[in-house]
Amino acid sequence: MRAAELLAALDLPSAARVERRVPKTLLTEHGAPTATDKRRIADGIEQMVWIAALKPTTIGVAEYRDGVREYLEVAVLTLALRADATAARLVELVHRAVPYPLLLLTEQGERLQLSAAHKRWSQGETGKTVLDGEIVAVDWGGPGVGIQDKGFLAALALGRQPRTSLYALVQGWIDTLLAFQAARRTGTFAIPGSADTALARREALRECERLDAEIARLYAAAAKEKQMPRLVELNLALKRFEAARAAALAKL
Repeated sequence: MRAAELLAALDLPSAARVERRVPKTLLTEHGAPTATDKRRIADGIEQMVWIAALKPTTIGVAEYRDGVREYLEVAVLTLALRADATAARLVELVHRAVPYPLLLLTEQGERLQLSAAHKRWSQGETGKTVLDGEIVAVDWGGPGVGIQDKGFLAALALGRQPRTSLYALVQGWIDTLLAFQAARRTGTFAIPGSADTALARREALRECERLDAEIARLYAAAAKEKQMPRLVELNLALKRFEAARAAALAKL
C-alpha cells in the first residue's frame, strides 16, 4: 500500500486540505538543535508536505486548552526520506519542530510509518511547545502485516475518532496506533473501551518491548557461552523472561 492509500484511509474532509510543500529550511531553522541534525535534514529529507490542517472550522471539533497545553489545530504531514536517512531521528525532529500536535506519515522506500504524539507548553521557554511523552509509531507493510489490516484502516478514519476536542482526537489516533501494535502481537485488533484500558495496554506494550530486548540479549549471550554452568543460568533466565513476556501479552 502506498502513502496515498493510507492517507485516503484517514478520510479527511476537503475543507481541511492544504497540500502545501514545506521547505526544509523551516525545519533546519526551527527543529535542528545540532549541526549533525542540520545535516540529517539537508541530506536525508526528500520532501515534506502539509496535507491538512484540522481545526474547529475545518472538521467541527472543538479546540482544547488547559494549564499544560493548547490545541488550536492538529496538522497532518507527509515526510519522504532518502534511502540512507536516519528515519527515527528525523521523525522525532519533525514532531518536535511543528508547534501543533502532528499525525505524520513517513515514507522511506517501501517502508511506511504512521506516528503521532501529544505536545505541551515548554517549562523553560515561554510560548514554545515540546513533546509530551513518547512518539507512538507503527510500520505499515513488510513482515507481520496480515488479517488485522482492514480493521486498522477502518479505525484510522477521522469520523471514527473521538470528537469532543482536538486533544481527544489526537488521543484517539494514538490509541488506534497502539491497538495496531498490540494486534501485531496478539492477532486481534481492538480499540480500547476506556482510558484505563488504553493506559494498561500502553504499559503492557512497553513491558513487552523491554522483555523482548532482554530475551534477545540472553539468546545472544547463550549462543556464545561455552561454560555449561553459565549456559544453564542463561537458559533459566530465558524461561523467566519468556514467562514474564507471556504475562504481559495477556494484558494486551
